[in-house]
Amino acid sequence: METIRKVEYFAMDVADKPGEGARILGALRSAGVNLLAFTGFPSSRRAQIDFIPDDAVAFKAAAKRTGLKIKPKKSAFLVSGEDRPGAVAEIMGRLAAAKINVTAIDAVCAGAGRYGAILWVKPPDVARAAKALGASS
Repeated sequence: METIRKVEYFAMDVADKPGEGARILGALRSAGVNLLAFTGFPSSRRAQIDFIPDDAVAFKAAAKRTGLKIKPKKSAFLVSGEDRPGAVAEIMGRLAAAKINVTAIDAVCAGAGRYGAILWVKPPDVARAAKALGASS
């Protein structure tokens, strides 16, 4: 059984160079921000970092105080559950059955028999995806 939550995430573009992630995560740590998830990837000649904060209001305030230039919030889905063969395939199958394209997904084994995933769909599909996944807000 898994828990699927619709969450707010915030993206920012940064220089694609060593130490940028450490600098930004350090600033957020110093501001007392707890992240539920964090991911980064190359985007053109820069990098995009996505943050899923535990508390969006506190995250936005900390970003402003520390001079981090974040983009407006968007929605994603955060999944956690008991690890088993096909767990992610089941989730992807629900979205496929609803004819919803997944923009991106990151899934990992969390250890102790648990797994987690973050998945993104296009903004117009968020409400339908939430319904198909049985996601809580």
